[in-house]
Amino acid sequence: MTRLNGRAWRTAAIGAIVSVLSGPVLAEEIFYVSGAVGNAVEDFKSLVKPWEEATGNTVTMVPMPASTTDQFGQYRLWLAAGASDIDVYQTDVIWAPQLADHFVDLTEIAKDAAPQHFPSIIESQTVNGKLVALPVFTDAPALYYRKDLLEKYGKPVPATWEELTITAQEIQDAERAAGKADLWGFVWQGNAYEGLTCNALEWVKSFGGGQIVEPDGTISINNEKAALALDTVKGWVGTISPEGVLAYQEEEARGVWQTGNAVFMRNWPYAYGLGNGDDSAVKGLFDVAPLPTGGGSDSSAATLGGWNVAVSKYSTKQEAAISLVLFLAGPEAQKERAVKSSNLPTLMALYDDPDIAAAQPIIPRWKEVFLQAVPRPSAPTKGKYNEVSAKFWSAVHQTLSGNGSAAENLELLEVELTDIKGSEW
Repeated sequence: MTRLNGRAWRTAAIGAIVSVLSGPVLAEEIFYVSGAVGNAVEDFKSLVKPWEEATGNTVTMVPMPASTTDQFGQYRLWLAAGASDIDVYQTDVIWAPQLADHFVDLTEIAKDAAPQHFPSIIESQTVNGKLVALPVFTDAPALYYRKDLLEKYGKPVPATWEELTITAQEIQDAERAAGKADLWGFVWQGNAYEGLTCNALEWVKSFGGGQIVEPDGTISINNEKAALALDTVKGWVGTISPEGVLAYQEEEARGVWQTGNAVFMRNWPYAYGLGNGDDSAVKGLFDVAPLPTGGGSDSSAATLGGWNVAVSKYSTKQEAAISLVLFLAGPEAQKERAVKSSNLPTLMALYDDPDIAAAQPIIPRWKEVFLQAVPRPSAPTKGKYNEVSAKFWSAVHQTLSGNGSAAENLELLEVELTDIKGSEW
């Protein structure tokens, strides 16, 4: 793949802007809505500065709660009302089929840019032949582990969930006996929201229990392997994971991890750069690996994530908004996200970029994690995905909270999903 130097990146990005902005235009203030985790708000200001300087426009970020469930609910309210005061939406990879009617078709505008991205990601944002959002970074979670503690106790990186359970308990017990009273074996995202769907899909899939709803639309979640996966996880709560993990989202898990109080963590790539920050208690003490397998299965699973940018068709500043979207999906912005925030690029050429490899050596290695990515069933369930996911995470949360067995809750879930499906998805 072709490697471009910094000047070439800037030229490509500005070229995209110029191709959209033809002739003199009045300066616009673009309102950009996005969830915010870590240093997202501060990082965004520096990210858009070159675009602001090149165009004379400004961007105001409207931060949303970190919960993707809360974000989606608010987006739907704004879009259903035809709100014109939000110009650009940062969208989850699974939202395209549900929000497509509210976004500008970027197919023709991005015809030169789109082929530079991973084809599967562009496909995920194409609905009924219309490209409704452009990717800005992709995501797949990994197992974060304290390499210093594994070395101290002579333990390998666990390849199975069963091995992780044993290793986490042994190190947790030993460190607590040595005075580290706040240490936990494993932290993850157990709150009842979309993040739990991601975690639980990984457990179920890695145990050989399917993908909740299969690509052909078959409801597959009610099976023994899926129940075994959830029963295994239920055993973590209050032992290697705190009781409070059932209220954790990404930032709560990262908070425990980054203060040095966990042996293992499941989280997205953004936590890697923050974990190696100067204010982190685990700087230089950790590494990442693909998530484990379970139940005798030999296949790992990492939920495919990622974020995209879409222009509201209700915006009164569409020309400037489209220019911003092209910039954010382009090489300069994606490179800065990769270097500063360890976000995984969607532009294939950036995986060969020496500056990214030097600043975030984990990014080229994350390909191994990305190859294990499994999509949530948003494609087969179409506009009903949100209901499906909510029913799934609720059943999982009930199980982990001790309200009914995994087998009972999955049987009920199958009935509920069948009712949601009706004659077809």
